[in-house]
Amino acid sequence: MTWHVLGAGSLGCLWAARLARAGLPVTLLMRNQQRLDAYLQAGGLSLIENGQRSHYPVAAQTCDHSQPISRLLVACKAYDAEAAVAQIESRLTADAELILLQNGLGSQSGVSARVAPARCILASSTEGAFRQNDFEAVFAGQGQNWLGDPLEQTPPDWLSELAASGIAHSWSTDINTRLWRKLALNCAINPLTVLHDCRNGGLEQYPQQVMALCNELSTLLTACDQADAAQDLHQQVLQVIRATAQNYSSMHQDVSHGRRTEISYISGYACTAAQRLNLALPHLEAVHAQLVQALEARGLPSR
Repeated sequence: MTWHVLGAGSLGCLWAARLARAGLPVTLLMRNQQRLDAYLQAGGLSLIENGQRSHYPVAAQTCDHSQPISRLLVACKAYDAEAAVAQIESRLTADAELILLQNGLGSQSGVSARVAPARCILASSTEGAFRQNDFEAVFAGQGQNWLGDPLEQTPPDWLSELAASGIAHSWSTDINTRLWRKLALNCAINPLTVLHDCRNGGLEQYPQQVMALCNELSTLLTACDQADAAQDLHQQVLQVIRATAQNYSSMHQDVSHGRRTEISYISGYACTAAQRLNLALPHLEAVHAQLVQALEARGLPSR
């Protein structure tokens, strides 16, 4: 079965290249003819891994193509996910399965509601990748991909294809816990790297600010019935900061390249959840407000 990949950014290209390398049929979906022409001119996509460049002439088509879609990897940004899926919604087969690779929380529910009763499998990834040029992914760090379906615990049979492609993965019976934990990690790290204009490791200079955020995020997770996701959060945040000390967070990369961030699905989502529960989280709210101001000062969207 063909893997259709929606979103030719760093993660979409990373997944598509590894699937194609394993000999699996892959097709990239482009939003319009102009984007498809640019891809065809590039002659395919590139993957840079351990300093070595490999090229893969993966098939591509526009979203308005007529080919039915049974397996769809949604790899676009959280703020684009629902609108992008709407473009290909009519092509989904009755038994279609979607894998949602979005950062943060909020976009998954929107996509799932739009494509019901198609199965949506949620993913939480710690793999590192960034884009130097169009249709090119630099694999910056080995990680893990947790996949799960809150509505159906039976793993899909295509997990074996991920194994054959060298895509590290585990099936999670509680994917929501994974997603909330990742949200908290992102809330504790990403906004601060933008505000202090530093790599992840630079946050070791602001231990009190990191700890205050982690304490409030733990309170939020517990109030949202995600106590497991709150456990030892501060300790893991410090581990991530040290393990990825030389990396720039995805949010910092977006800001430095003048791109829209996923603020609404990270700190914005957390602040909205706290307000809904009448929780006062002054440090989180202050960091979010400062981030909004910083984005607006650069002329970037703050939602």
